Amino acid sequence: MSKIVSDQADGLRRLLARAPVRVMAFAGLLRGMGVTSVAMNLAAALAQQGRQVLLLDEHHPAAESVCSVWNCEPAGSVADVMAGRMDCEEAAARADCGVGVLSALQPVHAFDPLRLQPHQVVLIDARLDPAGNLSPLARMAGELVLVLRTDPTAITATYAGIKRLHYAHALKQLRFVLNGIADEADAQRIASNMAQTGSRYLGVSLESGGWVHADARLPGARRQQQTVVEAFPASPAAEDLRRIANDMGQWPWRPAAATPQPQPQQPSMHAMSPRQATVRSAALA
Repeated sequence: MSKIVSDQADGLRRLLARAPVRVMAFAGLLRGMGVTSVAMNLAAALAQQGRQVLLLDEHHPAAESVCSVWNCEPAGSVADVMAGRMDCEEAAARADCGVGVLSALQPVHAFDPLRLQPHQVVLIDARLDPAGNLSPLARMAGELVLVLRTDPTAITATYAGIKRLHYAHALKQLRFVLNGIADEADAQRIASNMAQTGSRYLGVSLESGGWVHADARLPGARRQQQTVVEAFPASPAAEDLRRIANDMGQWPWRPAAATPQPQPQQPSMHAMSPRQATVRSAALA
């Protein structure tokens, strides 16, 4: 019996070792769009569904970053995990809602999503560079979700930013979430207009990921160092965010762009001693 249990455990470990990790980046093309809040709330909602969720914080240690709001300090960074200096569970902090949090401030030169296991879903609270382009880490995500408010300034800036991202990164498809809406009919109209404008004038497929109502309870949740999903689960914004989290599981799967780990360079024949060159030539023959 013990051998059967052992074989089953080995089989489960092999299955997990091959299990894909879904990586999605969240960004805003103008300041004040509420990207961090949306990413944190969706992470908390996914964790409530029983998912193992990791949130990568590209704004750490800023005052309004994920780590600051949840008052957690990761032991390492995603760069440490990718370099093999720490494993993911060792490096990440754990928020009260069960979401793992990992600093992503340091640049990542090689990215392998499988190193972020046992997490099944990885969200990136992405930071744009000074030119307004995506960070290297966000470019490796399988899905890019833009968060924007519905005022004319935000919509105009988002259109301009989408065009810039299309030319900078050859983006063909992305999603958007409308944040802080007051009227659902208005949100539906804006979402429909954005989808049509993207395909007709920007050369990008824009798909609505949903919307989040303006909610007076959001500041109160933050004062408690929680998301509105945790603190006020019956609020309109919490219901919207849980609906988006449910829908995310139905989005078409787009694998993250893993980059190969650097391999040690073989010395050239000119850099070898005559004896080393003879041995290598014999091995290659």
